[in-house]
Formats: sequence, structure tokens, C-alpha cells
Amino acid sequence: MTASDPSLVDVHARYVQSNAATLRWMLARPRLAGAFLNTKVNSLSLADYGDADGVRGPSYLYGWIQGRGLEAVATHAEFFETEDPSLAAELDAAGVALYHALCDLKRRDGHGYFCYDRDLNPVYVSSDGMLHQQSAADGVFTYSDAFFAKGLIAGAARYAPADVPEHLTYLAEVVDAIERRRFQMDERCRLSPQTALDEPEDFGPRMILLGAAGLLHRVGRSEHSAFADRFIAYILERHFDPENGLLRNVPGMDTCNVGHGIEFVGFALDHLQGSAEPALVQQLQSVLSSSFTRGFVGPGLCLSISAATGDPLIPYCPWWSLPETIRSAALCFAATGDGEILRIWEQADHAFFTHYWRGSLAYQTLTRDGPVDFVPATPDLDPGYHTGLSLLAAIHIADWILTRPIDPQATR
Repeated sequence: MTASDPSLVDVHARYVQSNAATLRWMLARPRLAGAFLNTKVNSLSLADYGDADGVRGPSYLYGWIQGRGLEAVATHAEFFETEDPSLAAELDAAGVALYHALCDLKRRDGHGYFCYDRDLNPVYVSSDGMLHQQSAADGVFTYSDAFFAKGLIAGAARYAPADVPEHLTYLAEVVDAIERRRFQMDERCRLSPQTALDEPEDFGPRMILLGAAGLLHRVGRSEHSAFADRFIAYILERHFDPENGLLRNVPGMDTCNVGHGIEFVGFALDHLQGSAEPALVQQLQSVLSSSFTRGFVGPGLCLSISAATGDPLIPYCPWWSLPETIRSAALCFAATGDGEILRIWEQADHAFFTHYWRGSLAYQTLTRDGPVDFVPATPDLDPGYHTGLSLLAAIHIADWILTRPIDPQATR
């Protein structure tokens, strides 16, 4: 693979253009409550959600989106300092305000929450559609805490360096909660230690927190990333199925979230930074290859498949797993030079930009019949996190590859 290969030479320009378009779109929108990012748009109609849309509307704030958004804004601001200084300045203006707003919420409650009402009180919508006040989390931690912690570390590293130790402590508390089974995945019900303990042992929490390790390396805090090696070993020892190369969501159960498996590979390789043993890289490559091969049913990756049969269990193909595949494949290709992995990168790129991408944002979910109004996690659109940070990682890998010849096996 050399700089003349047409599959990689345009990656930098295309991905930068795509990320810049999303960020400019997001920055041009009015903030929620003065400081929070506003991506409340229907991905099918491109119409803004309003108060009549209930929990999709502007009266409700999603902690996942704001924490992810802060990580994305701060990370992209650093990148665009050289690519587009005016965009970097706009990102920093939004990032500073968002950082302080999220800091205030975390310091007030001791936690981040999935959903807040207009008065910024934590709430949840139960399965019967009723709105409830959320209970105090106390010793229970959630995905919202994970996204808050990562966003606050990224934000503090850029905007308030003296605050970084505070947020590193928060991250360590989330890690401890996962390892002591005080982490509750379901945030659409009351938070309680018993609920957390009764939940199945899905690899999702460890996978999401693993994404903090690469961030810690980038902000010069690698000494706080030791948990990542434990998480990688734990997931591979308990969830990896050697017969098919997949990660089972729960040991012994049939369901595989192939997107989460692929995301795990990217986060693991981002943490390992080229230092992994060949056997570990081979195992991670197996997860990536098997998950993509079995899960890519067109037009994208289905949400889950059967480990036993490889058949899709759900017809929905969300957008996020394709950019995550681009990141994972880029990192894996850099580590191995394997042409099969390059082809996975190319397939994911083609599927995403052909079927999902709308110029500055993406359809949230497709089926074989086209776009559908199905919300994978939150109704708010991606604030440059899944798509933006994945493409940004691939930009760095492509730039690195194009300055270094790779073994001829890459063209196999």
C-alpha cells in the first residue's frame, strides 16, 4: 500500500469535509438552555422536533448526547486548529460553555443522567410511556456517567486543566462500579443497586468505558488507563466465541450486538497503540471480521444476530456501526496490513456514504426497505461522536499509512 493507492488518498479530504459539515450544522443551531448542543431533528424529514414531539422535543435534554458532544467538540477543536482555525474557534466557544454546564450538573447531582426535563431535573420515561422523576443514583453508575466522565475529561483537558483530576476520579468511580456490579445499563427505570445487580452481564459497559483509554493517552494521562487491559482481557475471556469469532452479549446467550463487537475492537486497538501481542491482534481482527461478515446484511449492519445461526434477529440497521467499523478497520489495517481488513474499511465507507449520509447528517436507521423512524438510543442526532470521532481516527490512520509503505500482503 503506497500513497498512490486510490482507496486511501482521498480519505483525509472526504472525512474532513464530512466532519466539518456536521459540526458547522450543529454550531449554527440555537443552544438548549443557553449552553447545550441542539441536534433535535428528525433524520427522515429533517424537521426540527418541537414541544408537540414530547420527549423528542426541546424540553428534554439527553445526558448521553451532551457528554458525547463535549468529547467530540473538544477533540475536533484541537484537530481543526490547523485545518480550519475559524471552525476551531467556534468549536471552542461552544465547548467552553458546554463544559461548564455539564460540570455544574455533575457537581450538583454527583452523577450524569440519561434525561433531564426543562428544569434540568433527572427524569425517565417508563415502558408504558409515563414520565417519572428519576431516583438519586447514589452508588449506582450508568452509561450517562460514562459519557459525562469522558466528555468532562476531554473538555477539562482543553478548557480547564486544573479540573482534570476531579474528572479522573469520576472515571475511576465508574470503572469501580462496573467491576463491583453497581453499574445499571437500563436507564429507563428507577436506578437502584438491586436492579444493577440483577441485570445480565453484558459486555457493553466495559466496551464503552474502554473508549476512555485512548482519550487518556491523547490528553497525556496514560497512567490512569490500567483498567483498559483488564477490560479487554475480561471481555475476550468471557464473551469471545472461538467457534465463530463473535462476542456474545452475555456469556452463554445467543444474541450478538455486532456493532458493539466492532466498536470494542476499535477502542481496544486505540488503547494498545501498536503494543499488543500478535495473538491479541489476531483475536481482535477475528472479532472485527466475523462481526462485519455476519452482521452486514445491507444496507448496513443489523443491530443483533444469532451466534448459533448468524441470522439477523432485528431488521434495523443503525447508522453508528458503520463509522465505528471504519475506525476499527483503519486501526486494524494499520496493525496488520491485511487486505481483507482494508476491504472491510472500503465496504463500510461505501455503505455509509451511499445509503446513510445526507451531506451533514445521517439517517439514524435503515432497513432493507429504506429509512425508518426507529430511534436506536436517543432521538437527538449524533453530535459528531460516533461518526465524527470514528472518521477522525481514520483520518489519522490514513495519513500515517500514506507516509509509510506497508507490506505487499495488504493487496492480497
